[in-house]
Amino acid sequence: MSSHLSHGASGALRRFAGWVARGSVGHPLLEGIDYWDDLQDSPSQTETCFAIFANVLELDDDGEPLNEKYAERRAATYLYQYCTGTLPPGEPELDGWETALY
Repeated sequence: MSSHLSHGASGALRRFAGWVARGSVGHPLLEGIDYWDDLQDSPSQTETCFAIFANVLELDDDGEPLNEKYAERRAATYLYQYCTGTLPPGEPELDGWETALY
């Protein structure tokens, strides 16, 4: 196995960073929630958001992402809960392994 991220995994991480920076992560889950101001005031929340994406992202044997949109949704669930104080309707609680900072 390679010691580098696959092109697919690298692309998933790049896309996620772009979605966070543009304010469109988890669309439409976070529609109407301006999370960017909250993240600018608390960089550790941004760190947790990226940790959730990385922890939830699953890769196949070739290192290619299998569940990029689900990993994005779990990170968006965290942002929703952080900004509103409640979970989005129908979303399960985040598990400790999802939010772990390694």
